[in-house]
Amino acid sequence: MARTAGKSKTRKSITKRVKVTGTGKMLRRQQGKRHLLQCKNRKRKRALGKAALVAEVDLPRLRRALPFGQP
Repeated sequence: MARTAGKSKTRKSITKRVKVTGTGKMLRRQQGKRHLLQCKNRKRKRALGKAALVAEVDLPRLRRALPFGQP
């Protein structure tokens, strides 16, 4: 008897952390802007507020976790 692989489900935790652009790239938030902000200068905190691209090595893993893209 043949076995089916089953449905691939979207990992909801990743949909909340990652945004897929129109060209298929993925954007993420940067770490380091939660606490200990006194010792970071203004320029650094401003740069941490901007979104960053997900690294190329992580893309295949994240694409498997988001089989249907993002709503």
